[in-house]
Amino acid sequence: MGTIHEPPQVLPITAIFSRHPQALAWAAEKIRAEWGEVALKSEPFPFEQTHYYDVTMGTSLRKQFLVTLPLMTPDELVERKHQSNAWEELYAREFPHDEPRPLNIDPGYLDMGKLVLASSKDFAHRIYMARGIYAEITLFYRHGQWCDHPWTFPDYRENTYHPFFHHCRPFLRSQRQEENERRIHAGDF
Repeated sequence: MGTIHEPPQVLPITAIFSRHPQALAWAAEKIRAEWGEVALKSEPFPFEQTHYYDVTMGTSLRKQFLVTLPLMTPDELVERKHQSNAWEELYAREFPHDEPRPLNIDPGYLDMGKLVLASSKDFAHRIYMARGIYAEITLFYRHGQWCDHPWTFPDYRENTYHPFFHHCRPFLRSQRQEENERRIHAGDF
């Protein structure tokens, strides 16, 4: 029988995308105010790999990744998905645009071996977490590179985001080390 342990903390990462720069700025501020310091952020990437969102979000979308601190436990993803859904609805009400969904906020986390995204939709490759939220391993890390699965979204399959995710791994390692050192100095181990 295996010994049950608490999982290591993970690096919160959130994808925000919209065709409206003010929507991205609004989301980044909500994330900073509620989830913590934005420690890393990518440049906004063009989102052109699929037309899936054209009807609800429009065209010429840009996607940006934000990494926040402090680290979190994987189960916190459930609350973050509920909160991000509420923020999307709030933005659409407060800042009407031509499209019904002017802002998309996708919380997830990065661990040393995987990138996990939250979803409210079930599918064969998703695991139920709680309160209507599922988790999907979108990418996995192997032999020094990010690898995709058959279900990985088209934009994550491309190498475009991978350099940013590569940068996140040593950052996560250093944050875990700092947390361990803090706990040792505090006698909290």
